[in-house]
Amino acid sequence: MKSYFKFSRKQRSGIFLLILLIVIFQGLYFFVDFSSDDVPINQIELKRFKNEVDSLRLVEIENRKPTIYPFNPNYITDYKGYTLGMNNEEIDRLLQYRKQDQWVNSAKEFQNITKISDSLLNVISPYFKFPDWVTNPKPKTSFNNDKSNVAKTYEQKIDLNTATINQLRSVNGIGDKLSQRIIDFRNKFVGGFIDNIQLQDVYGLLPEVIERINNEFIVKTPRQITKFNLNSATIEELVTIQHVDYELAYEIIEQRTLREGYKSFDELRKVKGFPVDKIEIIKLYLTLN
Repeated sequence: MKSYFKFSRKQRSGIFLLILLIVIFQGLYFFVDFSSDDVPINQIELKRFKNEVDSLRLVEIENRKPTIYPFNPNYITDYKGYTLGMNNEEIDRLLQYRKQDQWVNSAKEFQNITKISDSLLNVISPYFKFPDWVTNPKPKTSFNNDKSNVAKTYEQKIDLNTATINQLRSVNGIGDKLSQRIIDFRNKFVGGFIDNIQLQDVYGLLPEVIERINNEFIVKTPRQITKFNLNSATIEELVTIQHVDYELAYEIIEQRTLREGYKSFDELRKVKGFPVDKIEIIKLYLTLN
């Protein structure tokens, strides 16, 4: 083995020179930049790439815009108005108008109430969706002897629990959708309606339309229900009532304890979280005996 590691002076000088050259070339490789600053660029390809990136960016921006679906402008909330581009004053004018139980029935009337600009109106008005009785009012039939304002007797009115779609459609303001919606709501309960007041729970029925229904229909065969004594009902009994959940039932009983019993149904209005607009429906299931 020793013969492999014995070198002459000339061989050692050659090995040293080889190592030196390797070190020099490695140093040049690491510390000297041989790249050229002049990189050839294909301007046509670069422009095509930029155009493609710009088009993709525009598509992404368009996709991120919130989608606006048709809506009834009478029910615009603060958040909805803000997303549509309305300012606080314009939204407040509409809300104040609605608090007076007034209704907006056209895009022009909406602008008159809110004072929005023409440009904003042109953007959002195509999405306005008013009820059928506003957009397609039924023609009024004139008679020599107008009997439309004559109040009908109990016998003359149709039983709301047996009314058909065609009979309901005879009321001004009710089309195919609303009449079907009334029937579907009635069929949710075995036995149908308890009282006409439950029409308030049918989505899309305006107060004036409900008034017209009440002039023509009445519940003659009400659904049989078990009524609970407000001053002794348990939470489990109260939660079976429409519009009453466990939290509200707890508050009702809490107030009952503090008051040492309810003297009238109107005292329910002071219960925390009580749906005042549904009190007449809730009263259908209660007694004060």
